[in-house]
Amino acid sequence: MKISSLVLASVFLAAWAVSPLTAAQSAGKNVVTSERVRAELMVHAPDGLEPGKAIWVGLQLVHQPKWHSYWKNSGDSGLPTQLQWTLPAGVVAGDIAWPVPSKIPFGTLTNYGYGDTVLLPVPLTITPDFKPSLLTGDMEVKLKAQWLVCYKVCIPEEGEFTLNVPQKSSTAINGQAFEASLAAQPKMLQGESVVTAKATSLNVRVSGLPESLRGKTLELFPETGEVIDNSAKLSQAWEGGTWTASVPISPQRSQGPLVMPIVLTYGGQGWRTEARVGGEWPKAVAQASAPFESQTLLQKESGELVAGSSLTLAAALLGALLGGMILNLMPCVFPVLAIKMVGFSRHAGDRRSLRLGGLAYAAGVITTFVALGALVIALRAGGEQLGWGFQLQSPPVVAAMAVLFTVIGLNLAGLFEFGSFLPSGMASLEMRHPVANDFLSGVLAVAIASPCTAPFMGASLGLAISLPPMQALYVFAVLGTGMALPYLAASWIPGVAQRMPRPGPWMATFRQAMAFPMFATVVWLAWVLGQQTGIDGAGALLILLVVLSAVIWATRLKGRARPLIATLSIASFLLLAWAAVPTIVAGAPQEAVRSTNGPWGAWAPGRVEQFLAAGQPVFVDFTAAWCVTCQYNKKTVLADASVLADLSARNVALLRADWTRRDPEITSALAQLGRNGVPVYVFYKKGRAPVVLSELPSASEIRSVLAKP
Repeated sequence: MKISSLVLASVFLAAWAVSPLTAAQSAGKNVVTSERVRAELMVHAPDGLEPGKAIWVGLQLVHQPKWHSYWKNSGDSGLPTQLQWTLPAGVVAGDIAWPVPSKIPFGTLTNYGYGDTVLLPVPLTITPDFKPSLLTGDMEVKLKAQWLVCYKVCIPEEGEFTLNVPQKSSTAINGQAFEASLAAQPKMLQGESVVTAKATSLNVRVSGLPESLRGKTLELFPETGEVIDNSAKLSQAWEGGTWTASVPISPQRSQGPLVMPIVLTYGGQGWRTEARVGGEWPKAVAQASAPFESQTLLQKESGELVAGSSLTLAAALLGALLGGMILNLMPCVFPVLAIKMVGFSRHAGDRRSLRLGGLAYAAGVITTFVALGALVIALRAGGEQLGWGFQLQSPPVVAAMAVLFTVIGLNLAGLFEFGSFLPSGMASLEMRHPVANDFLSGVLAVAIASPCTAPFMGASLGLAISLPPMQALYVFAVLGTGMALPYLAASWIPGVAQRMPRPGPWMATFRQAMAFPMFATVVWLAWVLGQQTGIDGAGALLILLVVLSAVIWATRLKGRARPLIATLSIASFLLLAWAAVPTIVAGAPQEAVRSTNGPWGAWAPGRVEQFLAAGQPVFVDFTAAWCVTCQYNKKTVLADASVLADLSARNVALLRADWTRRDPEITSALAQLGRNGVPVYVFYKKGRAPVVLSELPSASEIRSVLAKP
């Protein structure tokens, strides 16, 4: 490989900062049915889509007998239904107008929720900025919903819904359902309400209730969870028009609000008040487990990594050094080793050149690691949710890498020399500065190695993101030093240099053979792009690379045919690039990226909590198509029939978080585990902290984690 390829690599490195295109939403339908629930997205727009008019959308859940879902405060267990809206510009969704709930006893627990049929309405605000679809004149409403449905066992369910609301005509077919749901909303009280915190109870005083309720026994539902003992009976009384109650505080209380929204119900009707809190809250009881709090540090304990412990800067630097050295053994770095082997062979008989080459390579590795680390830190400081290997989450960068490695492969195969395309002064740069190629080899090594996370690297990189910038850069520099260390040793230790083969005719054959690892990398990159943009994007890239190869071949022809063939091939390449690039860089829907097959379900925010609330442990595979280590693990230990059988026997839910495209939610979940790269394998179990396994887990390691109480 010649020095002029530095131009291509520089362009590639600049592309690392390019943000990927936002993912489009996939189409859905307005009804999703399971064995337990029929869920339907409904709309009520009696006056059409006019600014200032009443427009409601809502998710209706029709439960099978004895099954139920949950209110905004689910009580002692369960989770509330979550709604995520995708709306046109100029349309704003409000909060769920929760109907009054019912108490659902389950053994010693008491939950709050709904059985039979419930409609969760949400108001939509149409602003003057709203522009209906030019094709249909409609407003497209998309909803991604998640709900937990329970009866003896709890099942997390979800659905994606789409509705087209006409702009002009009214949509009032669901009017009766919305009117009934809105009538079931708790009415806001005007009187004063006060909650006084005592050592073991809350004294509640509510005024302004209807006179017809005086003397009646009311039900109390706090909107703030983890405050009261939901199963305890209230000691209540009436003092004229004021309702009073003594409410036991939960022994596991974790909240101490200054204002407590409360819903009081009687006979299916409800009244809401926001009571100011006086007195002094008793000391909260420490929770036995906090699996979803921010956890940034890791430690080694009994062969497994446990989130939530401490890691010193010195330990992080040592882990970075060891991880950088091991990174040379990861499959993703093999193509660059081919380039380095060619360079070592060329300098085998010249010790000075060999040593200078080793220093230059180390400088390229360390400089690029520090530059990439600084870029990640700077972008995260600006609000971007990024992690290690973020550049390969961008389809343009993946395509640029495929182009770069195709050109390098053709060069190694002997199809062309870079110097033939450049002015003589630029072509002679390699002769004047031969170590520049070695520096560039280091740059390319980091470019390819960055998606990988070797053992010991994960915790160090996770800590680096949370450190002050200068200390974080030390971690990245030591990581680069670890990766470059074997090459420095090979170039400076006389015994290694003496064992290197002497230059000779064999080097031409060896150089050409090294083209094939480059082409294998191109195949991998095309596959990664296919995961991001679909089969059309991968096909467009491969066609573009074929025509690019034809352009390079045509420019090396001799005779009268060269101008004509070269002109036609260049014109074809430019025309194809104009047509193919939009397909190559377009992103697949994020839902498509998250989709999985077999026993693995798609990870989504809140799904782990849903399974844990149902008493089911969870194993999560944080992965990405561009992570070679991830794909190796996926095809070996994670596909092992005996391992899957052990997980199934313990009723472990399997979730896969696909980070192939940039996903802020997955980035945030990794940050809570003290990680910012993949692979990451986590075992969750109710009542215990999340357990983070090693980057190359074995079947015995997984079984050991499962066996622990």
